[in-house]
Amino acid sequence: MEDVTGATADIPAGGVSYVEVCAEDELWDGEMDAFDVGEHEVLLVRLDGRYHAYDGICPHQSVSLADGELTEAGVLICSAHQWQFDAASGNGVNPATVCLTRFPVKVEDGRVFVGDRPVA
Repeated sequence: MEDVTGATADIPAGGVSYVEVCAEDELWDGEMDAFDVGEHEVLLVRLDGRYHAYDGICPHQSVSLADGELTEAGVLICSAHQWQFDAASGNGVNPATVCLTRFPVKVEDGRVFVGDRPVA
């Protein structure tokens, strides 16, 4: 996991500060990586050319989701107990009643930025 807490972008919107986490071409489609953004471990996922950011800790037993698997169908599977989430929406697949907490993402000038607080 990369610590990017010091690279805050000067593009605040809605009270959210954005932190630069990587270059746009560092994460390929179907890949994911975890970054420290402020006080949060954030999981960044790239699917179909779009970036999605979620709390990087599984809501079940606090295991890092970066240690899990991202399937070709876009399902994120936690390594600990196989909880599954739709990587494009964060919605639970199994169990369906649990969703991942989303973080805002921006891409500007070839760089990817993640908000320092979850989407309300």
